[in-house]
Order: sequence, then C-alpha cells, then structure tokens
Amino acid sequence: MAEYVLDAKGKVLGRVASNAAKLLLDGNDVILLNAEKAMISGHRRDIVQKYKRKVELKDKANPEHSPYISRRPDFFVKRVIRGMLPYQRPRGKAAFKHLRVYVGVPEGLKDKKTNDIKIKSSKETFEDSITVGELSEFLGYK
Repeated sequence: MAEYVLDAKGKVLGRVASNAAKLLLDGNDVILLNAEKAMISGHRRDIVQKYKRKVELKDKANPEHSPYISRRPDFFVKRVIRGMLPYQRPRGKAAFKHLRVYVGVPEGLKDKKTNDIKIKSSKETFEDSITVGELSEFLGYK
C-alpha cells in the first residue's frame, strides 16, 4: 500500500474526489490537505441555494430521521468522497477507513511532498466557482 498526499487547493472538488476514490479502491492510503480551498464549480448563488435547501430538510414526524449535511469543510469533503465509494459494502468501508481529510496543513505533514493530480484548476475550466470554506460559512460554520 502506498500513501498519497493530495492538495485540494484551487482544484475542482469533484475531480479531486474521484481521483481520491480511485486511489482508495486500489488499496492506497490517501491524505487530502487544504479541504477548505477546494472549488465547487457553478454559479455561487445556485450552489448556496442548493446546499441551504439540503441543510434545512426536516422530517415532520421525526426530525432525527432527517439527512445530515455537515457544515465543516473537512467533513463535507469526506462525505463527497464517500459518495464515490461503495461504502455500504465491505470493500468500500475498508477503503473509506484509509482516507484522512484536513483543513489546512497539519504540523506533521508540512515536510511531506504532495502528489500532483493531473487535473485542471477551476480557473482554467469554469467561469464561476465557490470554495468549500466559503460555502461552509454560508451554511453557518464559523
């Protein structure tokens, strides 16, 4: 098993997540840094409205049965990657346990060299985007 350190700064979230999911399913350990700086492509207003609507969903009969959308950037990114894995099966659960996502760069990983992902940055591909950190602030994260 190899260990991959990926930097999400300025990269499109879906493309980073799909690359991380592929590495995880191959049996590798994946460490994702700067989760709050990953970009979500699309118009800012539309993205914020979509996720605000998801966060506000409540089951009338039993609000505890409502879906949970995390407002923390690292948990948000981890959930996106989980959606690209078969996490309800043993193979997906095992792969998901090898994922670590961080906001910023922790002290222990500052010296590690990051593996480069061959994807375009959001500025090269889309006209408008929002970072995961900005979205988290709109959803109520401090």
